[in-house]
Amino acid sequence: MAIENGSAFLLKVGDGGAPPTYRTVAGLRTTQLSVNGEAVNVTTKDSGGWRELLSGAGVRSVSVSAAGIFTGSDAELRLRGHALSGVIDDYELSFESGERLRGRFLVTRLDYAGDYNGERNYTLNLESSGAVVSL
Repeated sequence: MAIENGSAFLLKVGDGGAPPTYRTVAGLRTTQLSVNGEAVNVTTKDSGGWRELLSGAGVRSVSVSAAGIFTGSDAELRLRGHALSGVIDDYELSFESGERLRGRFLVTRLDYAGDYNGERNYTLNLESSGAVVSL
């Protein structure tokens, strides 16, 4: 696998259409993706003292965090609307290789900050709701 440029790791929000059209959330400087899996322990006395886990069991989820400079783009305003209303919507993460991950996410946190002599910036957190698929 080739080394990829971090600036090409993009977060996009759907437009509410069916099928959705995705717009890049502008101004991001950092984007982070975490794939989480819950382990189901099936260890018994027959396990020889070693822990055993059940394959394919447990709850899987994807968490996304990002931070950037506020630009007032349509995608940022849509994301803020989702945060205020608690709406779950379609999101896409795309990578330089062309790989994409799509799923439905809830905005669980949106923070704005700004110094008197600096730019307005924001951080956000998304949590998946349902399956996240690789395209």
